[in-house]
Amino acid sequence: MAPPHASTTTVAAPPGAADALSPAVPGQPARRCGPTGDGVAVCRRILLTVGRDPAGTGGAAELLGRRAADTVGALAVRRSLRALAAARPPACWRPVFQYRHHPRVHPVQFALAGLNAHVGHDLPLAVVDACRAQGAAPERLEREFDRVAGLLALVEEGIREELLTGPEPLEVADPLTHLLGSWSPGRACDSAWSAARLLWRLQDQAPLAEEFAARLDSGTGLVGRCLLTPRR
Repeated sequence: MAPPHASTTTVAAPPGAADALSPAVPGQPARRCGPTGDGVAVCRRILLTVGRDPAGTGGAAELLGRRAADTVGALAVRRSLRALAAARPPACWRPVFQYRHHPRVHPVQFALAGLNAHVGHDLPLAVVDACRAQGAAPERLEREFDRVAGLLALVEEGIREELLTGPEPLEVADPLTHLLGSWSPGRACDSAWSAARLLWRLQDQAPLAEEFAARLDSGTGLVGRCLLTPRR
């Protein structure tokens, strides 16, 4: 029996997962986000990787311009990219901005913090957006959600592989490996699906829906802040 929301469809790894952590200057090894680094840029590259279609033929901008613009994955990427461009981003994204140039925060931490905000907050809201756009209840979109979850798991796997085998690999005993091991895309997607279903049921009770969405936002931000704990 497949675990909850693990895609049963074979999905090719999205191209660019490793490139999302690449340095700005080609040929130079990846390094921590120091004065010349930008954690927000790392998150943006991760989102563009997630936004590529399964065939790897286009980026998020192309995907959002097609008829697929109302799919769960496209709507979630759109929400996250808008958050990164906002003057006042949602609470779940604020830790990324607060630590974006911190010299002791590794790019991988920003990548996972970005995935955390994307999955924990933007994805469940995107499910509700997709339900409204397609005139369908969440259960009708579960297979579509599973595919998104599968792609996110592959992206996260590529990030962890970069952490352990990249130009500056970490030791297994490094505290950072334990910190990042506390976040799981599978569990995050399960929570996102539950949150989406609850938000859908609360759509006729606006005050409760708004309160729940606000709690979801702040709670996801708290997890992101933990993921961005500076290294000593």
